[in-house]
Amino acid sequence: MGDANVTASNWRMVEVGRVGLFAKGPYAGRLAAIVQIIDHKRVLVEGPSEKSSAAVPRHAAPLSQISLTSIVIKLPLAIGQTGLKKVWEKEEVESKFNNSAYAKNKARYARRKQLSDFERFKVMVLRKQARFEVRKSLSKKA
Repeated sequence: MGDANVTASNWRMVEVGRVGLFAKGPYAGRLAAIVQIIDHKRVLVEGPSEKSSAAVPRHAAPLSQISLTSIVIKLPLAIGQTGLKKVWEKEEVESKFNNSAYAKNKARYARRKQLSDFERFKVMVLRKQARFEVRKSLSKKA
């Protein structure tokens, strides 16, 4: 008989200290850390940010509104607001998220969505020129 390979799943687990991004609701686009798990559908979250426009007050949020990120900070159970803010700043959560591939793709998508018709045309022409140069250099090697 063959050997069985058992591998862990790549799912991001709901855990205390996991940072999530609000996908919808009044805090859409803001980061928050899971402070406590209430039940299988709701968690207690808080997002202490330097900017008041990006801060999320402590409240119970449904997991359906939160996209879990790969960022996990080590938090003790039932940490207070000041303690969470210190850990948040020490771990540099916002800069980690802004440097992630997900945040960069999201920013690029938002930038492309704001382009005018002529700017989209210029992007298309530049991409065609770059593709032509790449194909030309590859054909010389073959």
